[in-house]
Amino acid sequence: MSGKMPGQFEGVSGERAAARFGAVTIDFATRRVTQHSVNLHLTPKAFDLLAILVCAAPRVVPKAELHERLWPETYVSDATLASLVKELRRELHDHDRSTPLIRTAHGVGYAVAVDVDSTPPPGPNAVSHWLEVDGRHIPLLAGENIIGRDVTSRVWLDAARVSRRHARVIVRPDGAFLEDLGSKNRTTVSGIALAGCVCLHDGQQIQVGPVRLVYRASRTGMSTETNVGP
Repeated sequence: MSGKMPGQFEGVSGERAAARFGAVTIDFATRRVTQHSVNLHLTPKAFDLLAILVCAAPRVVPKAELHERLWPETYVSDATLASLVKELRRELHDHDRSTPLIRTAHGVGYAVAVDVDSTPPPGPNAVSHWLEVDGRHIPLLAGENIIGRDVTSRVWLDAARVSRRHARVIVRPDGAFLEDLGSKNRTTVSGIALAGCVCLHDGQQIQVGPVRLVYRASRTGMSTETNVGP
């Protein structure tokens, strides 16, 4: 691996343009990482560590392999690696031990603890789905998009009376479908309490506890307005 430039890890160059896990998106070509549509400022080594773990997921990457790929032909202690992992967790706001983003396999190494989606972005004729909330435009990905107070949620709502996993939007080829996840303060669509799973339509208002969201869908792509972070 010592002949490769930083960021040119196996499984990155030539194979994936981007990947997503939880509320995090990593763009390998531009070395850009966002969480809840907000840019994260990772140091080069922290980005390289994240890239290795994402491309290897769900495999646990041994410490020896991480040392070889991050610091080729250079000796560094395990404490240096542990410090880098700590930095990465801090930048990802990965503080909840019950639902970690980066998992420690004690005595072995580290791994991404949630599913990684490396599906290519939609083509020009595909439908884009997103939610508007408090000035933010949050794109919805293919498959499950959790709405809730858990920081790993795709649609993170930091508000009282919003459950950690309050509801979810499932994006399929035939549309986007909203389902309540047994929340205490319920979910409503167009003012009607949600019962079961409903198909969403562009412009519909969704109430999640005290927070109002608007569902949007378009074949011309998501609005180009700047995303504003939580």
